[in-house]
Amino acid sequence: MNEKQKLASAYWKENLRYLIILLSIWFLVSYGAGIFFKDFLDQFRLGGFKLGFWFAQQGSIYVFVILIFVYVRLMNKLDKKYGFNE
Repeated sequence: MNEKQKLASAYWKENLRYLIILLSIWFLVSYGAGIFFKDFLDQFRLGGFKLGFWFAQQGSIYVFVILIFVYVRLMNKLDKKYGFNE
């Protein structure tokens, strides 16, 4: 395996690690907060709505959008680290 292939392999492994972490966060927020922990979260209110309901309806969407920006930032750093930036 040449140096270029090693770099590409390391880049891809780190990219997959970021994806797994970020998608796990999204899963925990969307399913965890909206379904699994709904009863516990419904004790609290946000904007007049029960917190479990809010996460199921809007919170997971907000978190997903934030995770997109986090992913872009992480990928820009990763591109610079491995020399794939423009």
